[in-house]
Amino acid sequence: MEHGTGIILLTIGILLILGLLANYISPRLHIPRVTLLILCGVALGPSGLDFLPEGHERWYTLFSNIALLMIGFILGCKLSFSALQRFGKEVFWISVFEVIGVVALVFTGLMLFGVQIEVALVLAGIAPASAPAAVTNVIEGLKAKGKYTDTLLGIVAIDDAWGLIVFSILLAAANAVGGHGGWAEALGTGGWEFAGAILTGIALGLPAAWLTDRIREGEPMQAEALGFMFICGGAAKLLNVSFILAAMIMGAVVVNTAKHTERAFETVRTFEWPIMILFFVLAGSSLHIEKLPEIGFVGAAYILLRAAGLIFGAYAGGTISKADDKIKKYMGMAITPQAGVALGMALVAGNHFPELKDTFIPLVIGTTVVFELTGPMFTRLAVIRAGEAGKAGKTEEGETEPAG
Repeated sequence: MEHGTGIILLTIGILLILGLLANYISPRLHIPRVTLLILCGVALGPSGLDFLPEGHERWYTLFSNIALLMIGFILGCKLSFSALQRFGKEVFWISVFEVIGVVALVFTGLMLFGVQIEVALVLAGIAPASAPAAVTNVIEGLKAKGKYTDTLLGIVAIDDAWGLIVFSILLAAANAVGGHGGWAEALGTGGWEFAGAILTGIALGLPAAWLTDRIREGEPMQAEALGFMFICGGAAKLLNVSFILAAMIMGAVVVNTAKHTERAFETVRTFEWPIMILFFVLAGSSLHIEKLPEIGFVGAAYILLRAAGLIFGAYAGGTISKADDKIKKYMGMAITPQAGVALGMALVAGNHFPELKDTFIPLVIGTTVVFELTGPMFTRLAVIRAGEAGKAGKTEEGETEPAG
């Protein structure tokens, strides 16, 4: 027992130091620190040196849940009424149209390539899923601020909510087409996952906001913020609803009803980066690089169709909402990262279609590897081109250079 505990503590310590090194060398290699951490995980995992101890997959489940809870809660603070009034129109229309664009392009394209209709529907439903943790971390690494950045954060805060709705509908359609159950059952499950998350977030956000205004900063605030965040995650899991959406709604309720909102969010940010280091490294270790050759032509088509759908959809939404040119031009590029949410959707779909599980799960894993590694680079490039990289992105000569 002591030996096992020692191995676990030693491994976690090494991973945190790797995160420190990634912070240091990221601006020198011009690679986002998120990508570096994921590459470290790949190198240390079964696809590389197989350095991590047995059972590390269970660590990933724990740290990924904690990390996504933090991301959801912090993204919720971006959904204040004042922020939505300033950027709400752009966020709404771009998020809606990028989902529509991705779904339409992926489904139509895969059908034209002769993909089975159930597989095309499932993949079209998975395609809008994003990686808010990766996008948020790139922004924090660049210390980016401005209208483009706020709009991007608003979009990644809610596009997974739209994605869950669309996935539920398309999974129901695939079930109906394949004879695996009726529309009512599939839509009921998806509807509860979405509506239940909102109700959970509201139910916990109101007492959290009340308590936030009545306790001191420091240790009491740390206990309160983390306590409510973990209660939210645990309740969402037990109720079978989206825990990241529940955490986001709870954060939105706190920011809109508490007087001293920054206290709670700053407290969570204090713990965020060490958890994120473990999350991204362990995410990389869970990726099966050997699955990449299995994605084949369909996987390559899915990658190109998803990227094109995001770019064209975001541009269309930006045009309708009369957004700034830089938002229209670079938003689609910034939201290309895709990670755990997509894999989770693939596993859910696999339970509905056991006979097709070996078809689309390796494909989703393989394409997720591509988007997880390359997506943060495109996010970084988009933020820099939008001109909102902060102090960490300035060289001595005044040119923009990424820090994360």
